[in-house]
Order: sequence, then C-alpha cells, then structure tokens
Amino acid sequence: MYFAALLARTEDGWEASDTELDDVETLSDLADLAREASPEDDTVLVLIEQEDAWFGVVRIDGEDDPRIYVSDAAAAARSSYGEILLTDELLGRNPDDDVADLDSLDLDGTEDGEDDDTEGGASADAVPHGPVGDPGILDDLGVGVKVLKALSTDALTEIAESLGASETLETVR
Repeated sequence: MYFAALLARTEDGWEASDTELDDVETLSDLADLAREASPEDDTVLVLIEQEDAWFGVVRIDGEDDPRIYVSDAAAAARSSYGEILLTDELLGRNPDDDVADLDSLDLDGTEDGEDDDTEGGASADAVPHGPVGDPGILDDLGVGVKVLKALSTDALTEIAESLGASETLETVR
C-alpha cells in the first residue's frame, strides 16, 4: 500500500494535501504538481511511502530543480512510484549507457563472454540497496542527515512531527 501527500510551507505553517499520482509519469510531472500546491513559490515536500519498504522525499523550492531522497533505491525500483524518483542522474547513470551496451551484445542478448544463464543484468546492478539522493534535503527544516537515514517504519509521520506538521499530515492520511 502506498501513501503520497504534499506538504506546502505557507506563512501560516504547513498545509497538507493528499495527492493522486496515477497521472504522474515523470519527475517533471511530479514537480509541476507540487508547484501547483504553492502559489507563492514556497517550499513544497512530496512525501511518498510504501509500507515498511521504502520512502521518498522530493523537495521543490520555487522554480529550482527538485531535490530527492529515497530511503532504499532497490526497493523503490520495484515500484512504479519509486521509478519516478529514481532518475539516471540520481543513480549516477548516463542515459546513453543503455544504447552503448547494445553494441556489446551477442545475437542471443548476452554480453560478450557472458553465460546465457546469468541472472540480472546491468540494470539490476545499477540500482544500489540503501539510500540515494540528497540526505541533507531537510537539514534547514530540522531533520538532519543522521535522523533521516535512521528512519524506517512510519518515516513520513516522524518527518512531519519534526516539521511540526504531524496533525496536518494526519488529516490527509
């Protein structure tokens, strides 16, 4: 089960809204959705979690590029919502690498010198187990790197508590 919400920072504090990600296909779509939640170009946090598997935080500050933190990239890679967050840039991959790898494939689809029974390919190795992204994403909001990396179950509630927005988040949960 997934949960996704937007927390928009306003003059009066944080405002939460439940968000539907069915029409979101890219990080740009997600950033646009977040920017719509804050007419004043204030900070907006997109909080996404899959029960006890992983959580992600996307921070949008006005027109700046989104900043992302994902608690477990390998777990998120198995999720359609997680795939939105796991950009090539975040994973340190060059998007042209996939095309270059095709040149080294034999006709049977394996790389030169690779056995046919090898499980998992370059893509399985390209997604690390554990956190990826900007662990300092919430530093200035009171959630330090150590705290963020230590979160696991019910992480979004703990983040909201640190921000003083737990009641606000619970209204959309």
